[in-house]
Parts: sequence; C-alpha cells; structure tokens
Amino acid sequence: MDGLHLTADLRGVDPMLSLMRDAGTLAAMCRDAVVASGLSGVAELFHHFGAADEQSGITGVVLLAESHLAIHTWPELGGVTLDVYVCNYGADNSAKAEALMAAMVRAFNAEVVSHQRVIRGR
Repeated sequence: MDGLHLTADLRGVDPMLSLMRDAGTLAAMCRDAVVASGLSGVAELFHHFGAADEQSGITGVVLLAESHLAIHTWPELGGVTLDVYVCNYGADNSAKAEALMAAMVRAFNAEVVSHQRVIRGR
C-alpha cells in the first residue's frame, strides 16, 4: 500500500484558458502529461458541467495502472484542484508522480499554487 499522494490548489488561473472550459483539450493535455511522466493511463472520464457553449468547469480523471490523476476546474473562480496518487508497491513511482504534478501545474500558469504531499500506507 505504500504510495505518494500529491495535491495542488491553483488560484488566479486565466478563466479563458481552453484547459479551464474545454473537456477535450483538458483530456488531451492530461493524457500527454501522463505519458511524458512515464506513468500508464488505462481509462479516463471528463465531464463538462453545463451546456457545451457555457463557461462552466470540468471534472476529470485519468485512471493509471499506478493509481490516478484527478482534476477539477472552476473558470468562474479562476481555480483548479489537482490530485495525483501513485502506488509504490512494485516500484517507486514517486519521481513520476512529481513530474506529472509539475507538468499539470505549469499548464495552468496560476498566480498562486498551494502544494500538499502525503506519504501513504507506511
């Protein structure tokens, strides 16, 4: 059960950024970031709240062979929450989780970022 759980709260994100409002754009960026980090995506689901033409936010998850990436956007608040959890059962995936989180945070160019790091299962 050993693992690393990273979260980040982003504030001051440009609400017009397509990642904040377009589920397809957000999903593609998440997939690319997962692959670039060396982790293995196995499934995904992204849901845009409201009508397609509305400025509503998105909730998304990429299931990883190693665990998950979850993301929630609030364009009306200029906010994003990120959650990356990896199991370290067969190998230490901590560096890959850190790389994934860093890529996700960079993509949103937030004014303020609050990071949390929890070691799980020990």
